[in-house]
Amino acid sequence: MRLTIMAAAIMLVSVQASASIEQQLTQCAAVADNLDRLVCYDNLAANAKISTTAIVGTQAVPNPSAIAAPAAAVATAPQAPIVTAEDNFGMEAKRAKENTVDKIYFEVESIAEDPYGAIKVTFTNGQVWKQTEGRKYNLKQGTTVYIEKAALGSFLMGSDDRNAKVRVKRLK
Repeated sequence: MRLTIMAAAIMLVSVQASASIEQQLTQCAAVADNLDRLVCYDNLAANAKISTTAIVGTQAVPNPSAIAAPAAAVATAPQAPIVTAEDNFGMEAKRAKENTVDKIYFEVESIAEDPYGAIKVTFTNGQVWKQTEGRKYNLKQGTTVYIEKAALGSFLMGSDDRNAKVRVKRLK
């Protein structure tokens, strides 16, 4: 009896939480600061994880007739398979590599040079990248260049018609 009451309370809380998830997502999207917005989404994901484990835990209740209406609503909703840390062990690097892009092409909109000779390149899509190496790298406006991933989280900028590359970092 006590277990079914507790399970029913958990189910009602989880149904209310899932009903307001759209409202919580819009609140998180309205946060201006990037870090605060990320924290908001992380808290929302943690709450969703807790509610899904509560739903899964209540499905094993021996007397489902006491909570028939909420259980029917939960049973009709599609549920994603629960993936544990053991299932992902050893596959993190492979899955991370599958979802990444290694090389992107851009067209140069403008070029600025700082007092030390390092160039700051603005591309047509609004991204701004700055040279981090001290050597000279010539570039003209309107040129198509690529930026590719390099070792240890760094990036290289180059073009297909030359063999030279320069190490860069993104500013905007």
